[in-house]
Amino acid sequence: MRTMQVDTVLVLFCVCLMGVSGRSAHQRGDKLETYKQSSSRRETSRMDDGGAHSKTASPILKRGPDMTKSPMTKSEQLLRIDDHDFTMRPAFGGPPIPVGVDVQVESLDTISEVDMDFTMTLYLRHYWKDERLSFTSTNNQSMTFDSRLAKKIWVPDMFFVHSKRSFIHDTTTDNVMLRVYPDGNVLYSLRVTVTAMCNMDLSRFPLDTQTCSLEIESYAYTDDDLMLYWKKGNESLNTDERISLSQFLIQKFHTTTKLAFYSSTGWYNRLYIHFTLRRHVFFFLLQTYFPATLMVMLSWVSFWIDRRAVPARVPLGITTVLTMSTIITGVNASMPRVSYIKAVDIYLWVSFVFVFLSVIEYAAVNYLSTVQERKERKLRERLPCTCGIGNPDDAMCDPQITGYTTMDVNSIGNYGTAGNYGMPENGGRQERMFAQVVLGDPQLTGQVKRPGYVNIWIDTHAIDKYSRMVFPGSYVLFNIIYWSIYS
Repeated sequence: MRTMQVDTVLVLFCVCLMGVSGRSAHQRGDKLETYKQSSSRRETSRMDDGGAHSKTASPILKRGPDMTKSPMTKSEQLLRIDDHDFTMRPAFGGPPIPVGVDVQVESLDTISEVDMDFTMTLYLRHYWKDERLSFTSTNNQSMTFDSRLAKKIWVPDMFFVHSKRSFIHDTTTDNVMLRVYPDGNVLYSLRVTVTAMCNMDLSRFPLDTQTCSLEIESYAYTDDDLMLYWKKGNESLNTDERISLSQFLIQKFHTTTKLAFYSSTGWYNRLYIHFTLRRHVFFFLLQTYFPATLMVMLSWVSFWIDRRAVPARVPLGITTVLTMSTIITGVNASMPRVSYIKAVDIYLWVSFVFVFLSVIEYAAVNYLSTVQERKERKLRERLPCTCGIGNPDDAMCDPQITGYTTMDVNSIGNYGTAGNYGMPENGGRQERMFAQVVLGDPQLTGQVKRPGYVNIWIDTHAIDKYSRMVFPGSYVLFNIIYWSIYS
C-alpha cells in the first residue's frame, strides 16, 4: 500500500517538471521571434536611410558605368540582336540572298601523290546584306567584332567539298572577323587550313602537269535560298607572290562557278578554285634517269671484255641488273599503286631490259663458243691431217688428195678463192681453221690447180662486235623517241 503511494507521488512530480520546461521553451521561442522582427525592422530602416542619402548625394560624386567591361552589351543593343530571329536567313521567304566570296591564298603547303590530296591555307571572306543588323551612325563608320558576335547572328554555312580535313586557326584567339556597316552590309572573314582531294593523272609522271580544285558550297541552302558567286570574278582570287613548292611550279590560278545537283535536296551553287602545277623534273633526272642511264652504259662494258673472262663479265651483268631493280623499287615505293603505266616506268623498264639483254648476250657468246670448240675437237679427231695456225713449219699434206694445212693469216688474202675474215681487234692470231682442198686431179689435167680454203669455225666474236653498235644505237634511239613524246 505504501509502495503504491510512493509511485503515485513520483509520477505527479515528473508531470510537473515537464510542464515547467515546456513553458520556458515557449517563452524563449517568443523572445527569439521578437528579436528577429526587430532586427529586420532595423535593416529595413537602414536601407531606407541609405537610399535617401543616395538620392540627396551630389551628382559630382556619382560613379559612371565601366563601358570596358561589357562592350558586347552595348553592341547587341545597338544591333538589336534580341529583337530578331537570326536562325532564319535574311529576307526569309523572299528571293535568294546574294553572298559574294573572295579568297586570299596564303600558302600552298603540300602536294601528295600517294594520298592524292593537297593542303592550302587561305582567307575566306563572305559579303552579304542583312537589314536586321543595320544601325544609325553619325560618321558612317563600321563596327568590327570577333567570333563571339558571329555565333549570335546568321552567317553563311559554307563548307569545302571533297575535303579530308579543315580547321579554323585559333592562335591566339579564333581567327574570325565580323564587320558590320550601318546599312546592314556584312563582311565575314575566316582563316582556314583545308586538306582536299585532288585527282591526279600520273601517266606522264614525272613529266606531268596537274590541275587541282578547291570547291566551296553552301551545306543547307539551295540556290532558291542562297546565291553564291565570286564577288569580282577572277579578281576575287588573290595569291601571295612568295608561294612556292619544292616539286612544283605554280603556273596559274583561276575561278569558275557551277551548279551541283543532289537527288535528295536539289541544286546548289558551287565555287571552284583551280590551280595548275607543273612538276620540276630536275630532281628526278638526278635521282632516277641519270643512274638508270649509267647502269645501262655500264652493262655495255662487258662487250669489250674477253669472252673467256667469265669472272669479269658475269658479276658485271648481275650487278647492273640488281642496281636497276633497286632503282625501280625505290621509285615505286614513293608512288601510289595505280593501275596504269607511268612515264618513269617505261624508261626504267626499258633500261632494265637493255641491262638484262647484255647478260643474255654474254650467255649466247659463251654457249656458241663452247659449241664451236666441241665441233673443232670432233673435226680434228676425224681428219687424217690437221694443222694448226700456231705451227707455221708444218708440211703440206698430200696435194693429190684433199688436205689441210696451216697458213699465215696475212697470206689468206693472196688467194682469190679464200674468204677475207680479218684479224681480231686485239691483234692476236686468227682463231679459225682452214681446210686446203685440191680442186683438180693432176693426173687428168697435168697441172695442179690453186688450192681453195674453207672456213669451218664460226667466229663467235661477231656477236660482241655487233652488240657494241646495236645496243648503244638502240638505246639512243629510244631516248630520242621518249623525250620527244613526254617533254
